[in-house]
Parts: sequence; structure tokens; C-alpha cells
Amino acid sequence: MATADKTYVDPSALLKLYINEPQSRVMAAWRARVGGSLAVTHHGRVELTNALALAVHRGFLDEQAFGSALAALDDDFQQGRYRQADLLWRATLNRACQLSRDHSRTLGTRTLDVLHVASALELEMRQFVSFDVKQQNLVRAVGLRLIVPA
Repeated sequence: MATADKTYVDPSALLKLYINEPQSRVMAAWRARVGGSLAVTHHGRVELTNALALAVHRGFLDEQAFGSALAALDDDFQQGRYRQADLLWRATLNRACQLSRDHSRTLGTRTLDVLHVASALELEMRQFVSFDVKQQNLVRAVGLRLIVPA
């Protein structure tokens, strides 16, 4: 069983806890089983906040649902379900650049996906939660244990 303290969760997977998407139920069930405080980077929090705002722009959420989702996200930080993880950006970006050089030609990974995997490595995480197939391939390639809630 994964433990929260050594598990990095891609923000697109966390988003499923705030917006009804495919895999929202399995993600919520996984989160309930794991418990503990998950590390979320500053850029991960920005990605979550922006994804919620984009859901309004795209017509998936109304303003009231947006406000509720942001309040729930803030509450998750305040209640300790998430903890703000600080990174040394130069090291993280250098690692992301190396991962891109080594893997993106063959795996087709996107920049943010590479950045999140590099962040997990810099934070010395052991597990990585993702629903994105290309990111999953990178997670495996760098030796992290992949978790796909099901």
C-alpha cells in the first residue's frame, strides 16, 4: 500500500477530486484509502487552480461550483491533507531537461508531465499517481512505482 509521504500525485489526477471526470470515483476511493498528507508543489497548486478556472471557461463548471472547488482545495491544504512542497527550481528544471533529452523522443511526453516527474524525483518520492499514459511510461522509465487507481 502506498503511503502519502512518499507519493507524488500528478495535479491532473488530483483534479478528479474537485471536478466530476472519468476516474473521479476511483481517485476518491484511492485517496480515502491512502490518507495522510500529500505533497503538492507550488506549480502543482497553480496547475490545479488554473484547471478549475479553465473548467469555468469551457462551461464544465459554473461560478458557484468554481468557488466551492477552490474552497475545498484551500481546505485540503489548511486541514493538512496536502502539504506545500518546496523545490530547488534549478535542480528540478535541470533534471526535467535531462529527462526530456533522454525520454521525450521515444515517449512523446509533454513538458508539464516531465516537470512533474522531475519534481517527484527531486522530492525523493517513491510512488507516482497518474492517469496519463505517456506520463506513466516516463514514470516507469525513471524507476518510480506507478500507481493507477482502479
